[in-house]
Amino acid sequence: MTQRHKLFWTTVQPDRICGVTKRSNNIYLVGMMGAGKTTVGRHLAKRLHLRFVDCDQEIEARSGVKIPVIFEIEGEAGFRRREAQMIEELTQLDGIVMATGGGAVLADGNRRHLVRNGFVVYLCAPPVALYQRTRQDRNRPLLQVNDPQARLAEIYAERDPLYRSVADLVVEGNRQSPFGVVRMLEKRMREQCSA
Repeated sequence: MTQRHKLFWTTVQPDRICGVTKRSNNIYLVGMMGAGKTTVGRHLAKRLHLRFVDCDQEIEARSGVKIPVIFEIEGEAGFRRREAQMIEELTQLDGIVMATGGGAVLADGNRRHLVRNGFVVYLCAPPVALYQRTRQDRNRPLLQVNDPQARLAEIYAERDPLYRSVADLVVEGNRQSPFGVVRMLEKRMREQCSA
């Protein structure tokens, strides 16, 4: 951990640092597909001098296939089992910024691991914006339906309360660049820490 990162975190409560315990300096990004978790996560990790991990990319790297192939062969249930194992493993690491998959919050166990082991940030964007960002992406198995915009709205309605239930901080990132979201996130985390 760099000196700058230490200073950022040690300016607040010594026992519990804004939802991040002393043994875990982790930040977990949750939110819908297309919310910007991976892009924001990379930038945030770089600014805080932490390691960035994308849960979905880790699953792909270890399985040797893309997520749509896992969905095709094992179904969503098979993918969710892999995701739960990966989240359990990754939340044991220290000093990471992790982008979770959009459906990671569906499992109680995943939510518990996230809440216990790090500071959870919900990157929130409205379904219309999410659709604009994901409509050309064929690597979104849940959106390969006749009306992907309606399906995205259904998924959002189901998951939004779950994201909010685990979030230490909700960041509305619809109209900002990833850099703007990172700056806003840093500011809001500092404000929350000093409150």
